[in-house]
Amino acid sequence: MSANAETVRQFIAAWSRLDVEELLGYFAPDGTYHNMPIAPVSGHEALRPFITGFISGWAETSWEVLHLIDPGEVVVAERVDRTVTRDGKRIDLPCCGVFEMEHGKIKVWRDYFDMGSYIKPLAG
Repeated sequence: MSANAETVRQFIAAWSRLDVEELLGYFAPDGTYHNMPIAPVSGHEALRPFITGFISGWAETSWEVLHLIDPGEVVVAERVDRTVTRDGKRIDLPCCGVFEMEHGKIKVWRDYFDMGSYIKPLAG
């Protein structure tokens, strides 16, 4: 496993700690997170409130890596994000993240998933 793949694996594991500052540390200063159904967000100052906005409603989360593809500067992680909201709703979200790495940091992260798979458990 390359250093980039190991960084992505550690980043995925870090989500379980729900620590925004720790998560930001994995991004390049001008890094971009493109949660595909939503417009991309770039730079730590914009990423901080964006990430805080959705994890603030979570009581816990654990992301299971199904496949990690490591062709070098791009790492692909197929996973299931298992989250429990503060009001006890459970969400199991299959998704695929594509990470463009630069100097050991996330330069661009694109996450692909079905928004309905996330919204439906919240409505129930």
